[in-house]
Amino acid sequence: MKKMLNTLYVTTETAYLALDGENVVVRAEDPETGETREIGRTPLHLLDGIVTFGYVGASPALLGKCAEYGKDVTFLSPGGRFLCRTVGKTRGNILLRREQYRWADQPSKSLTIAQRMIAAKLSNSAVVLRRAVSDHAGRLDAETVGKTGDQLRELSRSAFRAESADALRGMEGEGAQRYFGVFDALIMQQKESFSFDARNRRPPLDPVNAMLSFGYSLMTATCSAALETAGLDPYVGFFHTDRPGRASLALDLLEEFRAPFVDRFVLTLINKRLVSESDFLKKENGAVMLKDDSRREFLSQWQKKKREEIVHPYLGEKTVWGMIPFLQAQLLAKAVRGTLDDYPPFVWR
Repeated sequence: MKKMLNTLYVTTETAYLALDGENVVVRAEDPETGETREIGRTPLHLLDGIVTFGYVGASPALLGKCAEYGKDVTFLSPGGRFLCRTVGKTRGNILLRREQYRWADQPSKSLTIAQRMIAAKLSNSAVVLRRAVSDHAGRLDAETVGKTGDQLRELSRSAFRAESADALRGMEGEGAQRYFGVFDALIMQQKESFSFDARNRRPPLDPVNAMLSFGYSLMTATCSAALETAGLDPYVGFFHTDRPGRASLALDLLEEFRAPFVDRFVLTLINKRLVSESDFLKKENGAVMLKDDSRREFLSQWQKKKREEIVHPYLGEKTVWGMIPFLQAQLLAKAVRGTLDDYPPFVWR
């Protein structure tokens, strides 16, 4: 099992990462003096990985040491869009990856895994709605939200039996449309600042979508690292088709965590007033994004969420949310190897 360590998030856009002995050193230009100064350092051996938001980069010495120690370095744009990730020697064995490629080339095999992942996504979305009705029945349209939850559960059952990839994509799309159609009802506080009309991205055009996109980017990076750790190729998926530069399998795995982790996390930030309208800025092209300081607070809360305990629904073991993608990646690897009859997706209760 992968040991849970810390992730270093570098949110200063002008930061440059370097190596000093066995320490990661972060340097950035002082906006007042123009001089480059050290703004932080941490021992590399204490880190599980590094995620940096910006375009300045990192030193070859640091990247080499991270590769040697098996520490992933993920580069995101200041707005949280995934750019690239550096890893060391490929983990896992070639036999597992060759079997993964065979599965990806066989529509029936790919469909078997995709059915389970999308069925789990739809089921998890339904649970988010069910819990909202249970917790806030007097503050939302319980009938409409509850009915949508029932529809998602039915779509989940249908997805598990989908006869083709195209049929499955249609069910996934219908489910997403229905789910986001009632998502605004789950926002209980600050409605004047955080109303939700529809899902939009590239760029996100409102604060809710900005946080959803940011959270999905973070979870995609985690899923990529989890798949690499299990020995799988994150770029060869079963539901998302191949596209240069797209981590298709990481996006497949992400589907299981969108609603129960990312969406609920964003709703918690809003409903507990941990974010406000002043935390966002709007660019000339209409794009909305978190400010630097607000992004740091978002990441701090994200790390706290990852440390919350949960019982894994399939394994029956107590773990933390941050470990779930790694456990699912291991289960997927076992299914591809043939040591499990089927892949058990993460189905939240």
